[in-house]
Amino acid sequence: MSTLIVILLVASVVGSGVAGGVFFAFSGFVVQGLDLVPAAAAARAMRGINVTALRPPLMLELFGTALVAVAVAVLAFVAGSDAAWWIAAAAVIYLVSVVVVTGGANVPRNTALAAAADDDASLARAWAAFRPGWLAWNHVRAGGASVSCALFAIALALVW
Repeated sequence: MSTLIVILLVASVVGSGVAGGVFFAFSGFVVQGLDLVPAAAAARAMRGINVTALRPPLMLELFGTALVAVAVAVLAFVAGSDAAWWIAAAAVIYLVSVVVVTGGANVPRNTALAAAADDDASLARAWAAFRPGWLAWNHVRAGGASVSCALFAIALALVW
């Protein structure tokens, strides 16, 4: 079982690290880049990003990592691993900061942006309403996924 735990921990480190990187990219420069164009153009671009984000590569990465995180936490407790609490903490932080925040904070904002009328004035208003809250919650996702990655790495070092 310890080999399986190691494999799942490696997958959890990679998955949470990639998720943190994706969210960091949006917080660090993508949204700021969108701020350099008129608000209606930024809204249209983000709408396009949101459509392409709902494809298997990102969905598998984000939600597959959540599934692996839960599986490795359960296995670690069943095996009596010294790293079980580190793994559980990492999994909970990932689930809350990535899965819950995405579904509860970012997706509703994406939906509202998508529902805005397609004229420039409506899109500019929608972008002004969308951007601050979406970006703040995205910071939470970036930080949570990164903390989760670090905790999974600590657990990996403990079981290695």
